[in-house]
Amino acid sequence: MAGVKARGTGLGLWVVLVLSLLIGLVSYRYLIPGNYGLAPSILANRFTHLGALTIHAGFAATALILGPFQFMPRLRRTWQRLHRWIGRSYVTCCLLAAVAGLLLAFGATTGPISTAGFGLLAVIWFGVTARAWWLATARRFIEHERWMIRSFALTLAAVTLRIYLPLSSALPVDGDDAYRAISFLAWVPNLLLAELYLARFRPLA
Repeated sequence: MAGVKARGTGLGLWVVLVLSLLIGLVSYRYLIPGNYGLAPSILANRFTHLGALTIHAGFAATALILGPFQFMPRLRRTWQRLHRWIGRSYVTCCLLAAVAGLLLAFGATTGPISTAGFGLLAVIWFGVTARAWWLATARRFIEHERWMIRSFALTLAAVTLRIYLPLSSALPVDGDDAYRAISFLAWVPNLLLAELYLARFRPLA
């Protein structure tokens, strides 16, 4: 995965790195059997008990932790082999997490809107990441980098989801309605911001 320009390695990247590490590490709690944070909606999802949550949380958390390091030019230049192995691991984690996430979306207890929101996230995340990987194998590195930026913007839905959830609880809206909105808000603005960045800056492979 190619690194972004040096200007992308400032405060914003460090904030993303810290948030990704925190959310990623906390998400590993879902790997503990029966430990679903006591959330009724999670327990009610029929695919949770089939292992989809464990697969999704484990691989998505790992992708979230690995992602920011791929945007550090110094690591890419100095440790190229490590950069490639981290990239392969990131892609594998995203693809597996997306498949499990799609299953969880079909088991959403808040209805078809939530299924559509999280289901689209899973499908687009899979497609964008697979496209980025194919471009890397074709050695089209500048295009590869642009698609990886889109991929990580979608991976960051794990962070924005956990920002919106406590905020929504402070608003005078029904919890289920808020969750339905968040099923789209968690990732659509991320992807739009990535597109705005890509329209303004040209990442360097």
